Formats: sequence, C-alpha cells, structure tokens
Amino acid sequence: MPTDEELIEGCAKEDRHMQYQLYQKYSGQMYAICLRYCKMQQEAEDVLQEGFVKVFNHIKTFRKESSLFYWIKRIVINTALNHQRNKLYMYPMVDVAELRQPSANHDLLAGLQLEDLMVMIQDLPSGCQTIFNLYAIEGYKHHEIAELLGVTEGTSKSQYARAKQLLQEKLEKLESTNYGSRR
Repeated sequence: MPTDEELIEGCAKEDRHMQYQLYQKYSGQMYAICLRYCKMQQEAEDVLQEGFVKVFNHIKTFRKESSLFYWIKRIVINTALNHQRNKLYMYPMVDVAELRQPSANHDLLAGLQLEDLMVMIQDLPSGCQTIFNLYAIEGYKHHEIAELLGVTEGTSKSQYARAKQLLQEKLEKLESTNYGSRR
C-alpha cells in the first residue's frame, strides 16, 4: 500500500490506480460515517461516492496541515450535511429547559450492543440525528454545527436535547421490555 504522500501525488496527477488505492484505504471508514447521517444504505453509498469525487477533484488543494484521513473525513461529513440540508426536516424549537435531564442507566447501557445504539440513532428524525452525530460523535460544538447547517445555535442545542430525549425514551422502552418481563 502506498503512503499517503504517494497517494496524494498520484491522485493529483489523476492516476486512476492511485485513486483506487486511496478509495480502498479510506472508503470503509468514510462509509461508516455516511451511515450515521443517512437513513438508507443506498443513500449512504451515494454520499460516499459524491464525497470521493470531491476528494479527487480537490486533492491538489490538500495542505499537509492535517492528516489526509481528517481532510477526507471533513469532505465526507460536509457532503453528507449538504445532502441532508436538501431534505432536512427540523423539529420546531424546543425549550431546552423544559426537557428533563436523562437519567443515567448504566446497567441498561452496559448490556446494550453498539449496533443496537447505532440503530436507535438512525431511527431519530433527520434533524435530530444529524445534530446528535455532529455533537456527540464527531465532536463539533453547537456554534460550529449552527454555522455548518445554517441554523441558530439554539436550534442546534434544542435538536440535540430532543435527540437525547428520544434516545432516553427508546432506552426506557427497551428497559421495560427487557427487565419488566422479569418482575
């Protein structure tokens, strides 16, 4: 496998073999990111392909200030966000103070498989899902999310709070299903 520097040089020269190598090296991780933002597998595949087309078209602008992985990741996330922006339905503003704080249920979370949690996140409404992914998983701040999505910081916070509330409800329902039958 060529180094990242060799991949960058080859892709900048539009070498199809190097483009293929770059795609092979990073597509799996980027596809996992796409799945967090897209409800359907085909949609995630489309976003992935569109993201890599952008990577190949702009590889000459890559500055070595960050790693190639994070540069590609940023392009893929922005592509997914642009895709979501076209179909995003945001819930109306919810007053964060009105939402109850989720209780920590360590026993339930300990028994929860990562795949189950990812399914719960994917079942969130698009707006909540996108903001939850950006904040909780990707590590963006609310002001950054607001700028990326073209919404207010308050909207970002309320959508995140709504996502946590919906996830808490799903966890409580799961808890009552799993533990309620043992009583």
